[in-house]
Amino acid sequence: MWKQAKSLFAEEEDEELQENLLYETEDLCSLSSTQRLYAFGVCSLAGLVCMFLSMIVFAIPIKFAVLFTFGNMLAVGSTTFLMGPTRQLQMMFDPVRIYATSIYIGFVVLALICALWIHSKLLTMIAILCEICALIWYSLSYIPFARSIVSKVTIRLFDTEI
Repeated sequence: MWKQAKSLFAEEEDEELQENLLYETEDLCSLSSTQRLYAFGVCSLAGLVCMFLSMIVFAIPIKFAVLFTFGNMLAVGSTTFLMGPTRQLQMMFDPVRIYATSIYIGFVVLALICALWIHSKLLTMIAILCEICALIWYSLSYIPFARSIVSKVTIRLFDTEI
């Protein structure tokens, strides 16, 4: 009987926590929770469309880099609509993922510099590849134990010691 009562209260606390996370930014902007979900979906979709369109202009690395990077930033930034800009920045610069965030942002900037100012196709492509790897590593930081598993698998696959 006590277990049932505890599970009932635990479910109510979980629902309250989820509602609090969604409504946490209510006083920061005038968007309702439904509008924020729509904005998240539209922003994510726009990011994916930009990344898809970048594949069409793959032969022109400078246009590819600009479209791909813009799509990347839209997709990553879309979660701001769900949790708010303050919480987004807190999570991005959390001690667990500060290095991954910094490296990702660095490669985004580097890709844009290589594409827009240096006009080097080779450097732009290298920067985009590094940006993709940094984005994957950054994304893995949100999945518990994912980075450590990927690190262990990589070490086992590419270890030269016998």
